[in-house]
Amino acid sequence: MLSLAGCAAARPHRGQPIDPAATSYAQAWRIEGASRILFISGQTPTDGDGHAPREFAAQARLAWSNVLTQLRRADMHVADLAKVTIYLSDRRFREENTRIRAELLGSATPAITVVIAEIFEEAWLLEIDAIACS
Repeated sequence: MLSLAGCAAARPHRGQPIDPAATSYAQAWRIEGASRILFISGQTPTDGDGHAPREFAAQARLAWSNVLTQLRRADMHVADLAKVTIYLSDRRFREENTRIRAELLGSATPAITVVIAEIFEEAWLLEIDAIACS
């Protein structure tokens, strides 16, 4: 279980947004103290131009690539992932999602929640948000 007690006790925290210029919200937030905590906003299956591939596998790899980019920008690694929530637009993507996630995360074993839900943009077949700690 992830405890954020240290975060509350450390107020005012030393937080900073990661890549805030892209939109009206931060792609991620890093909080430093005795531990560093990174909150990663929902990463979509889009490239730098906002385009999404049509196939689920390509979208999943791109969304995960975007998660890993946020980790790198915060000087963190896949092993630092503590909690990941994956939103799938359709349950038929469950097995492929599990396979691709295992391939890309390797030996990292964060807590995982998979939710079947409508995604903000119809063309997106998944979205991933995460919390990392180091």
